[in-house]
Amino acid sequence: MYVGRFVVVGPGLGAYRVSSRSFPNRHVTAREDALTVSPTPDAPETDNPYIAYNCVRAAGDTDGLAVVGNGSHVDPIAEKLDLGYPPRDALVTALFALDYEKDDYDTPRIAGVVDDDEAYIGTVRSDALHVERVTEPTLVATYEKDDPEPYPLAADTADTAAREVYDADFEHTVCAAAAEVDGATVETAYYNG
Repeated sequence: MYVGRFVVVGPGLGAYRVSSRSFPNRHVTAREDALTVSPTPDAPETDNPYIAYNCVRAAGDTDGLAVVGNGSHVDPIAEKLDLGYPPRDALVTALFALDYEKDDYDTPRIAGVVDDDEAYIGTVRSDALHVERVTEPTLVATYEKDDPEPYPLAADTADTAAREVYDADFEHTVCAAAAEVDGATVETAYYNG
């Protein structure tokens, strides 16, 4: 099944995977306080504004928080958290402001915020904005699974989470990234295959 890009979040752990039929020549790299999806050196030139973005960012001044998501909305969510917004409000504000992607597919924006003891997941589609608190690993994807649903994530570290979602049984795997939150500490990892 092709579900496109997806996030999985639960208390203490969040992960993101790029699955793509149109732009498979991408990878995750580490930059300062973020993990970034960008074209590989051999990728064809494109002016598509949706293929390069921060997909994981640490946030929160005193409490460790992590944001995972499929586009440019990751940065404003992290910035709102840095300003002291509650995770739910940061997600709602950024998703509402940026709306779904205005591409040929009306691709939803998906994101999650992870704390060491709670998590929030959200999506904005052409027909709805949905944000909820979750207590177990929960998945939302850009296609087919664009309503949050429980997901059997077995990983307990950022490294194992990135690898687990990379290996998930969905089509057109490209790369994956993850964040683990323990108190004020945020550990990140990525896997490019």
